[in-house]
Amino acid sequence: MIFDFDTVIDRTDTGSEKWDRYAGRDIIPLWVADMDFRSPPTIIKALHRRIEHGVFGYTAPPATLIEAVLEMLRNEYDWQVLPEWLVWLPGLVSGINVACRAVGVDGDAIATFIPVYPPFLSAPALARRQLITVPLKSTDTGWGLDLDLLESAITDRTRLLMLCSPHNPVGRVWSMQELTAVAQLAERHNLVVCSDEIHSGLVLDQGKRHIPLASLSPDIARRTITLQAASKTYNIPGLGCSFAVIPDKELRSAFRATMNGIVPHINILGYTATEAAYRYGESWRQALLAYLRQNRDLVFEAVREVDGLLTWPVEATYLAWIDARGLGVDEPVGLFEKLGVGLSDGAPFGSPGFLRLNFGGPQTVLKQALARMKQVKK
Repeated sequence: MIFDFDTVIDRTDTGSEKWDRYAGRDIIPLWVADMDFRSPPTIIKALHRRIEHGVFGYTAPPATLIEAVLEMLRNEYDWQVLPEWLVWLPGLVSGINVACRAVGVDGDAIATFIPVYPPFLSAPALARRQLITVPLKSTDTGWGLDLDLLESAITDRTRLLMLCSPHNPVGRVWSMQELTAVAQLAERHNLVVCSDEIHSGLVLDQGKRHIPLASLSPDIARRTITLQAASKTYNIPGLGCSFAVIPDKELRSAFRATMNGIVPHINILGYTATEAAYRYGESWRQALLAYLRQNRDLVFEAVREVDGLLTWPVEATYLAWIDARGLGVDEPVGLFEKLGVGLSDGAPFGSPGFLRLNFGGPQTVLKQALARMKQVKK
């Protein structure tokens, strides 16, 4: 099938968080991480069929959905997951917050690398935990994990390591060597690892492969909470369906106990869309990846032409991380808004002066935004 990623979809007056931020202003929104493409036709068809049924009562994950998830994990990552390891969530952010509450006690510490997806930085305090942040290593060619610095920052109260894999916002696909080192560190310090792997279906570099941390060995599996969803890959985040994979029974029980009475069930359309994504969405995903590779290259080339901006190759996700400190301004987001482009501020990611750009949209719109960005002056 030939899929259309070029048509511009009007998202105004649709309750879009992404577009409503700049309603009535000539600003192209390239900030929050949802894409401006229609979801796969197979998902839309499945939703129509479910809606035609007409009854939307309380529900549970269908057995066919569980089978589809297990098959996807086995086929994509050679990871053998048992049905009882799955814990369903209405969103990945709730999973991050549950993990922070389920591991350790008040006053314990949680470590993570920065820059990182903002809920990693806000969830520990909400769980009455201390936050330890460790900067990623940056070079001209990319980003890496500074495990020596992490190890020196760990205290005797550190209980949890939050890992983003593939990484949002720097776009790295962590290698087998890097993940093995993370696993060894977690074992040495008896840490639980919460691994956010929501972007695992969006590996752009054809020579790279996502590896679930928990798939490395039984020991790291028993200390890992893996968070996953179809939402980013298939552009269905508004349907609110995610899941955790927790092999260890005690850790899984603590996670479920923390959810009780607080975390709501998933809605039936979220289940429907997720199953359709994993069963029938692969050809669409491959076409999407090809299109995103083109968008990634457009962004990399355009940003590198702007004096005062620096960016790096994106191995996964549809997000580019940009160092704007060379512009010499305190608020680069505001500067680009004046030029008609809305980007994510790096401060909530732990890196003031940086920007995140979402290139998950039609190329005509992206090219227009990049042309506006090129007008910036130091």
